[in-house]
Amino acid sequence: MLYTKYQTVMIYFDKVSKIYPDNSVALDKITFSIEPQEFVSIVGHSGAGKTTLLKMLLAEDKPTEGKVFIESTDIHSLRAKDINNFRRSIGVVFQDFRLLSNKTVFENIAFAMEVAGRSEEEIQADVPYVLNLVDLSNKVWNFPHELSGGEKQRVAIARAIVNQPDIIIADEPTGNLDPVNTYEIVQILKKINDLGTMVILTTHNKGVIDSLARRVLTMENGRIIRDSKEGTYVI
Repeated sequence: MLYTKYQTVMIYFDKVSKIYPDNSVALDKITFSIEPQEFVSIVGHSGAGKTTLLKMLLAEDKPTEGKVFIESTDIHSLRAKDINNFRRSIGVVFQDFRLLSNKTVFENIAFAMEVAGRSEEEIQADVPYVLNLVDLSNKVWNFPHELSGGEKQRVAIARAIVNQPDIIIADEPTGNLDPVNTYEIVQILKKINDLGTMVILTTHNKGVIDSLARRVLTMENGRIIRDSKEGTYVI
């Protein structure tokens, strides 16, 4: 059954730097780890290095120096054919939802399962399950244009978790939402984390950080300048 297992994956950044051809430093020798089932927020002003850090984690870009490990695997040493399999272990939620406009809520989530090679039987069982998890069981056959912003983001979360990834990356998931929908999205992410999945959240919203009361990494000029276990974010 979906979400009966507890993930044990661990992330480790070992002295990772990223210097672009124009000599701009996006990451400057950062070292940190994220433990299995942890919920970590990454904060910082624009240009602090958050996006580059996520690209490193998704193997979309390579470090100039240092290594990124998932468990004992240096992800940037993976062969090209193994990269897609690796990325399937990570679910990503974006600020702009990225739903397929010509597909219903059910079809948007089912499509992610089809790409992963899941069976029709699994699709019919798991899509309703994740829709119930994000409280959207009454919107199964609606199209994206018929949904509110908060509902669209909940569909995006359902799509990200339906293949049971080891890690969920939520990149500014509440950036386009009002306070009520922001609260609901944060509660869903906490629920997913409580079920055993690591969650990595990037946000500019101090209220979100305060409400989570979980670990926070604060970035500035490509460095991690603060690692708060108490979930505080000093602007």
